[in-house]
Amino acid sequence: MRFDLTDLRLFCEVVDAGSITAGAERSALALAAASTRIRGMEDSLGAPLLSRSRQGVTPTPAGRMLLKHARAILDQSARMREDLGAFAGGVSGEVRVLANTNALTEFLPEALSSFLADHPHVSVDLEERLSDEIVGLIAEGVGDVGIVAGTVEVGALQTYPFRSDRFVVVTAEDHPLAARTSVGFAQVLDYDFVGLERSSSLQRFLSAKAAREGRPLKLRVQLRSFDAVCRLVECGVGVGVVPQTTARRAAKTMRLGIVELADDWAVRDLNIVVRAMDDLRPYARELVESLRGG
Repeated sequence: MRFDLTDLRLFCEVVDAGSITAGAERSALALAAASTRIRGMEDSLGAPLLSRSRQGVTPTPAGRMLLKHARAILDQSARMREDLGAFAGGVSGEVRVLANTNALTEFLPEALSSFLADHPHVSVDLEERLSDEIVGLIAEGVGDVGIVAGTVEVGALQTYPFRSDRFVVVTAEDHPLAARTSVGFAQVLDYDFVGLERSSSLQRFLSAKAAREGRPLKLRVQLRSFDAVCRLVECGVGVGVVPQTTARRAAKTMRLGIVELADDWAVRDLNIVVRAMDDLRPYARELVESLRGG
């Protein structure tokens, strides 16, 4: 068997994405080249590494074993580059950060810009996920650092406080809810919604909350940012659920009503999660310290 680092990195990306197409894109490879590499790995091993279906791909038992070793090898390779980078004029490397929608849109841009300005040789691979997904991926070693809601069970992961915020309902100024000081999410479901795109972790979270109420979200339109949500809410298209920090910022330039959500889950303490601080590469530890101190 002769698997190079590109093969191993591609295989990890394919498994993480659940798709050869998406894995190829993440690895900056053409789909044909990625498929050829995966087939070559399977031919070299003499056993299938992926189970293929219309829903995507999942690793076979052989694939799961390869995945475990591939991640260890890639981690060791990254550590080697970091150690040798010190002799080449500075530490270099990449930190993979997984964050939920609230952290990614409201707090990480400013926090990461400060860290990256101080570390010109380090890059950050930032991906949006649901909090419970992030916990599992950090535990498996898929990511280095996670930012999750404080309500999620983190198991044996180490946690550190990051930021606090809450979700609120934004409405047009003349909307029936605008006169309220607070409202339960179940009552908000009576109205049309302006939401984020379906792949957003927050949108999936809200859809799951609505399903538990036995009600659908009456989505009129789905957009790519909280600011865009607020603009359409101002125009009377529907109501939206956004972080309070977003709502207050938007209200400075838009005619919006801001109504607190009465549900317990609306209060959002965000935590940093890692497998073990002592096991992180130095620049990943520095990122955690930077985020904690921000």
